[in-house]
Amino acid sequence: MGPVSDGLLAYHRPVSHSESRKLYTIHFFLHFRQGALYPCNMTSRHANSIAEAIEQAIVTGEFPEGERLDEVRLADRFGVSRTPIREALQRLAASGLVEALPRRGVFVRQMGPVELIEAFEAMAEYEATCGYFAAKRISADALKELAAANNRCAAALKTEDADAYYRENEQFHHLIYKASGNSYLERTASTLHKRLRPFRRMQLHLRGRMPQSMAEHEAIVAALNEGNPGKAASALRSHVAVQGEKFHHLLASLKAAQ
Repeated sequence: MGPVSDGLLAYHRPVSHSESRKLYTIHFFLHFRQGALYPCNMTSRHANSIAEAIEQAIVTGEFPEGERLDEVRLADRFGVSRTPIREALQRLAASGLVEALPRRGVFVRQMGPVELIEAFEAMAEYEATCGYFAAKRISADALKELAAANNRCAAALKTEDADAYYRENEQFHHLIYKASGNSYLERTASTLHKRLRPFRRMQLHLRGRMPQSMAEHEAIVAALNEGNPGKAASALRSHVAVQGEKFHHLLASLKAAQ
């Protein structure tokens, strides 16, 4: 018997008018919580996992540049209705990985190598600026949150779970954006972070990248704890920048996946 029925067992007896109103209120409240909100949360979770799967298929070349993403075929592929598919595609459109064209559909929008390196260069500077201001403005509570997120990254590293590491890594970086105390900078950094999400996540699957990333995190946390703006900016810039050998490794991994 479900939670709603269990909650109503006590009312299986004659009741007064006032008790009847209470019963209706309780039934409506439980129905609203479990019948309306729960499916919405489930849809969001489905949309998240579907968006990640489509994102991976785009980056690896399964869905090439310019391909139209058909909602019906994707719903069949993932065994869901079209609602979470639409939500997933909306999220990918917001990140710039796909483009929705009126009356035509949703199409894959891949970045070329030049655009990719330029985006990473910009991201490195946004992150450095966030770190610079965060070192001056971060609160004791935010430092605790950052340390907790970093500890979760360390736990994911121990199990060699790159996807779990990335999820905690995202939280780590967003805490720094927020700690900058500049809402415009936070929004701008977050938008570009979304656009580069699949490429940053793919980097973590390169051999040795997760331990390297973790060491870089430790340097970032130390600089923020010290309240050293220049050190924090430098640590974040080098952490994010894709240049030299790092960039060649990323391109090689993209080519190998395709």
